[in-house]
Amino acid sequence: MKYFYHLLCAVLILGCTPLQNKNESKKCIKTLHNGIVLPEQWPPTIIDDGKRREMPLPYIEEKPTVIPINLGRQLFVDDFLIAKTDLKRVSHKVKLYKGNPILKPDKEWEYTFERSPYAAPFSDGIWYDEIEQKFKMWYLAGAGSIHKHNQSFYTCYAESNDGKNWKKVELNVVPGTNIVDTCDRDAATVWLDKSCSESEQRFKLFNVEKHQGGWKIILKYSKDGIRWSEGVAQSGPVGDRTTVFYNPFTSKWVISLRQGAKADGRSRGYLENDDPEMAVSVAHSLARGIKDKNIVLWFTPSDKELPHPIFPDVQPAIYNFDAMPYESVILGYYSMWKGPENNVCGKLGIQKRNEIGMGYSRDGFHFYRPTYEPIMNVDNSEDAWNWGNMQSINGMPLIVGDSLYIYASGRRLNNIFWDGHVSTGLGTLRRDGFVSLRADQKEGFITTEKIKFDGKYLFVNADVQEGGLLVEILDEKENPINGFTKDECIILQNIDKTKQRIVWKKNANVGALVGKHIRLKFYLTNGDLYAFWISPWQSGESRGYTGGGGPGLSEKGIDLPK
Repeated sequence: MKYFYHLLCAVLILGCTPLQNKNESKKCIKTLHNGIVLPEQWPPTIIDDGKRREMPLPYIEEKPTVIPINLGRQLFVDDFLIAKTDLKRVSHKVKLYKGNPILKPDKEWEYTFERSPYAAPFSDGIWYDEIEQKFKMWYLAGAGSIHKHNQSFYTCYAESNDGKNWKKVELNVVPGTNIVDTCDRDAATVWLDKSCSESEQRFKLFNVEKHQGGWKIILKYSKDGIRWSEGVAQSGPVGDRTTVFYNPFTSKWVISLRQGAKADGRSRGYLENDDPEMAVSVAHSLARGIKDKNIVLWFTPSDKELPHPIFPDVQPAIYNFDAMPYESVILGYYSMWKGPENNVCGKLGIQKRNEIGMGYSRDGFHFYRPTYEPIMNVDNSEDAWNWGNMQSINGMPLIVGDSLYIYASGRRLNNIFWDGHVSTGLGTLRRDGFVSLRADQKEGFITTEKIKFDGKYLFVNADVQEGGLLVEILDEKENPINGFTKDECIILQNIDKTKQRIVWKKNANVGALVGKHIRLKFYLTNGDLYAFWISPWQSGESRGYTGGGGPGLSEKGIDLPK
């Protein structure tokens, strides 16, 4: 009955409903944790005028007067926190694991009908389950024995104790295999909802399944990620490469829709709702030139997209977009399509040259891309697991000690089809290590915007060698506060730590400044500064979001003391 209720609601909403009433639905004024005030027109949209452009950043153009920093590590991925600086912003790439691929197709049931092997998430999900203390993976596998047509797929499951060595667990859903869902599918999102109060819905599967009339999202629930319910909500027709994420800053489930636009057919649409079932129920493809009250045109490819050198004449586009809350920001993973088209790939016996790029958001809608270079790129070596068509995975990143684990799928050269021999690879990055502010042998500085906090202990994530890092606290008029001056700060030298406390000669903490409007001024020589935060605890937990989780972290998905 629940399914039919949401289907009925979807029909009503798509017809004539108060949801579109300008005096009701568009009034969504809300102040976020970082002081950003969402506009009355929410979600916003862009004009479909055929132009490629970068996304606007309204919260950078008009910043909050004072920025609260009580939630999460504060990353320097954009200019939101920065008032003045002469430091250089550096974007870092993921280092691929030498043991890749960590999961590859080696089971008979992982072949498609035309004998093309698949064993990798197509978004899907890789998470760390703190309750069971296991790494868990859901992935796309060939389904030749069940769905006998080209590119037929279903969903399999694997788990690991260390994130590197994976086991395809034999289950009883399809006896003798690790198959957990047999529905014919394309993309999927598996979301481990660590804040869910209903155990039966802790795992959510947004499966893009093949149904009459095209691809449709089917939402299913599970308490263990293995035994899934029947569908509780179904969308209308959507694009095949459609995915979902949860934005905790706005408490919305967001559907990232493959959508056509005048600028490029590979653009993205946006739909949000408080309720995941309702979000699915009202979702359907937005045809070019036809407006939909629930979907807005989110973004097109930027005019700064970088073509691949092998296909320099191909105009790059966005093949997919996944997103994930991490600390105080939302990470955006762009699958950057760089050609060629499927028919050309088929003739040449090659894979698409898709690579993975990064963007960062303070509200979950507007994303800034500090570089258009890939964070994970394809490998031109003939035997490389990731020769082509790399795709992002939900749940990223996982936090393992001082490292972030970031997984991706990749395709080997395979003349069976233009998209085949798919496996899974691992890359690592320093914790918070997406972007740093860098100084050379000459001392540089960064002064923050006015901030306020309710914590007590100042921490940094920094790599400082023979130079040093000093921190000074300024009042609202930018005067150094007695007891927290540069000269009174205990210098950090020859340290490379993802969590390091800052203290002053007469002040071991900043508790005396709680609630005041202050600025931090960092002085850096010969080093990189990645993040800062003020914690209520000497142990340094940030109260930020921990991505897909990790060993030793809180099962709530937030960085809290155990």
